[in-house]
Amino acid sequence: MRISLVILALGAVVASPAMAAPEVSAVRVSIGPDLAKKTQVMDRREFDYLTRELKRSVEKTLDRSGALADGGELDLVIEDARPNRPTMREMSAKPGLSYQSFGVGGARVSGEYRAASGARTPVDYSWYETDIRWAEYGSTWSDADKAFDRLAVRLAKDFGDR
Repeated sequence: MRISLVILALGAVVASPAMAAPEVSAVRVSIGPDLAKKTQVMDRREFDYLTRELKRSVEKTLDRSGALADGGELDLVIEDARPNRPTMREMSAKPGLSYQSFGVGGARVSGEYRAASGARTPVDYSWYETDIRWAEYGSTWSDADKAFDRLAVRLAKDFGDR
């Protein structure tokens, strides 16, 4: 019994550093100046949603792949985002507009990845849906979310190869 406790205690001490998770890299997301000017379409709620979704998508995908475990930092700027459906701000400004209206959307993101070594890699990605047949079934930001997910997969692939 005494030997078991000593072995267990030693195992906990030895395993602690190995079990510690690597430092998570910083992912920062902001809204670009051109997109911030689209106040007739979007308000703070929309901007918050977009930044939160891009950050969530990138962090989740990179965490799964372990691509940025070296302590690098990723700064992303949402330069453009087009909704699939009218935003609340649009519908309040144009009373005849309906949430049942739909169109194609997407997003453009730029930024920079700074590795712990100091190396810098520019990020520039855009994706916009071209087929309106799918837009009818999506939410306000379906295509922008899809663009964010595609960017996250591309970043994981690109940074995972290093």
